[in-house]
Amino acid sequence: MDFEVRKDRRPGAGKLTRERAAYFQLMEQGYSTREAARIVGINLRTGKRWRNGRSASGRNKAAPPINSVVPLPVETTPPAPSRHLDEAERIHIADRLREKASVRQIAAELGRSPSTISREIRRNRRAMPRGGWTYQPFHAHRRAERRRSRPKVGKIGQNPELRDFIQDHLTMRWSPEQICQALRARFLDRPEMHLTHETIYQALYVQGRGELRRELTRSLRTGRAMRRPHRHAAKRISRPIKNMVMISDRPAEAEDRAIPGHWEGDLIIGKDGRSAIGTLVERSTRYVMLVHLPRGHSALATRNALATTVQTLPPHLWRSLTWDQGSEMAAHRAFTVATDIPVYFCNPASPWQRGSNENTNGLLRQYFPKGTDLSSHTPEHLEAVAAELNSRPRKTLGWETPAERLAKLLDLAS
Repeated sequence: MDFEVRKDRRPGAGKLTRERAAYFQLMEQGYSTREAARIVGINLRTGKRWRNGRSASGRNKAAPPINSVVPLPVETTPPAPSRHLDEAERIHIADRLREKASVRQIAAELGRSPSTISREIRRNRRAMPRGGWTYQPFHAHRRAERRRSRPKVGKIGQNPELRDFIQDHLTMRWSPEQICQALRARFLDRPEMHLTHETIYQALYVQGRGELRRELTRSLRTGRAMRRPHRHAAKRISRPIKNMVMISDRPAEAEDRAIPGHWEGDLIIGKDGRSAIGTLVERSTRYVMLVHLPRGHSALATRNALATTVQTLPPHLWRSLTWDQGSEMAAHRAFTVATDIPVYFCNPASPWQRGSNENTNGLLRQYFPKGTDLSSHTPEHLEAVAAELNSRPRKTLGWETPAERLAKLLDLAS
């Protein structure tokens, strides 16, 4: 920018209008404060006062910061209209309505959608004492501004009964979607008690609204206070197990989950890989069983613990077991001989082939966090955790619980 510093310039801010405009134009162009001050011939401190304002001191009065106004080039296109109507547009609408213009004519004149004009009139018109309505632009503008004010209290914050219900069930480790379904089932005729699970997530993630306590994020499946993108599963090193029967050879009846008795299994590992808990999920009912492994998770210990666990349910509910290629299942042949339950193995790095079990392991991490010693949990505690999971309504079961589904199967068998 070519700027000539005046030689006959008088001291005082009132005489520096031209310098001030040039200074802010240089700042808009990306010049530093020091360089812009040098070009227009002012002190660096003066430029900072123009940009940041100054507080009162001595005989000097306080001065607010001066906003830069850079003139637009002569040939520029007008800025795009805001998504919100301004006061001038509302005055135009009122004038044209008095002239009996149609909504489409007004929209074309303002460069707006006809639905925008129609919605504006419907929302902000005023009822007349003797019937009918009138559109008053200044009243409409004030009403729209009040409606746009933020922040607003959300639905949960406005209803203490709803807030208490959500917080109580989050404490019980229910998911937001399970809570929403329970609200709809319990309060059929009260729409003010209905909401979506996204509303609950927003009340937890977006703080400052005072709707749900921040510490309740620990009750979510992940325990995180913010969302994270899904990541690809890490590649695993395959540990070959002798005489494996792959999942492709599993009976077709296990795929559609119509016939109960096909299970998925895995281990959740504790601190430093020294402790573990076995997890079993029935594919049809999503019923969960936990396997106590107090003496480690070697192939022999895992085989013995699984053989003991499967004896707690009738034999007709054990048709197959699907596992990943972990070394803890190296004694699968001995397990099959002892229980008459065939074991099928997933392909390497394919956790979706045991989707129900993977989902359950994620739920269990709320009870058994990573990096903790899992051998400290007693069989009674494992049974209590499994009972709590089996008593939760599941969306995939039509909001029945796994325990209810399993009870129906046992009743049919008897």
